[in-house]
Amino acid sequence: MEPGKRGGRPCIRGMRITVYDVLGWLATGMSWDDILAEYPELTREDIRAVLEYAAAREHLTAPIRAA
Repeated sequence: MEPGKRGGRPCIRGMRITVYDVLGWLATGMSWDDILAEYPELTREDIRAVLEYAAAREHLTAPIRAA
């Protein structure tokens, strides 16, 4: 994350492509190969890192329980 770049959202390796961008592409049905063809600056390791980042954030999100 860099202040001033993409609203401070987490970006991949200093690029202007965010974790949110890649997750959105995957959610709309783009395959890893589609993404890599469209954005050749990305690697399979980048996509894997996005998924690991999202999983870690989800794991840290504590559920809210009613008292």
